[in-house]
Amino acid sequence: MDGDSLMADDAAVYQVVLNDEEQYSIWLAGRELPLGWRSEGMHGSRDECLAHIDAVWTDMRPLSLRLRMAEQDN
Repeated sequence: MDGDSLMADDAAVYQVVLNDEEQYSIWLAGRELPLGWRSEGMHGSRDECLAHIDAVWTDMRPLSLRLRMAEQDN
């Protein structure tokens, strides 16, 4: 199955994943996650997962940058 076929498959179940920098993405449920990524816990359709990411990922800056900026404020 190629990438175009996956995008057209409305029945596919995805999961929300994030990395150590707290950057979000979606991944097909049941597939092994790439190194450095972990499941966030949300599973659903592509649109449901993307809507969840829109709701929870409110600061697009990587975690390391946010921490560095917080240190400079102190």
